[in-house]
Amino acid sequence: MTSFGRRIAGVVLGLALFSLSPLAASVPAAAHGFKVGAIEVEHPWSRATPPGAKTGAGYFVMVNSGAEPDRLVSASSPAAEKTEIHEMSIQNGVMNMRKVEGGVAIPAKGSAALSPGGFHLMLMGLKAPFKEGQMIPLTLTFEKAGSVEVELQVDKMGATSPSHGASAGEGEAHQH
Repeated sequence: MTSFGRRIAGVVLGLALFSLSPLAASVPAAAHGFKVGAIEVEHPWSRATPPGAKTGAGYFVMVNSGAEPDRLVSASSPAAEKTEIHEMSIQNGVMNMRKVEGGVAIPAKGSAALSPGGFHLMLMGLKAPFKEGQMIPLTLTFEKAGSVEVELQVDKMGATSPSHGASAGEGEAHQH
């Protein structure tokens, strides 16, 4: 075998060994989950927006494995001029959306969901439409755990849940 052939064989063997390593095995599982302190952010997603849309939304589940409650206090994204935490509700048959002051609580040993029809992120002043398959960078800031960089996976327009198999509650906090 030539030295070039040995190098190619070495690269192929190295890639094969890497694909069997615990690090490689953890990449797909961790590819759309993010962690900071005791908080795990699971399956952040959004919907594709029509051309010219100026707003988009962000959804995900926050799991707190810690003994103390925490709170999502803010979010920001280079894809939008402003990002706020909002809550949608129906009052007397009328849909209302309001900015949430003080953030979203995540109980100790519990979780909270940002999902269509409840709490969600509102990305305002979009710099470009969200396209299906795109990943939107987002920084989430928690009161105790600190900040973490995540990516919203953009699903099809009108999606009601993420296409990657996650299910989110309707903005409710619940105990694990």
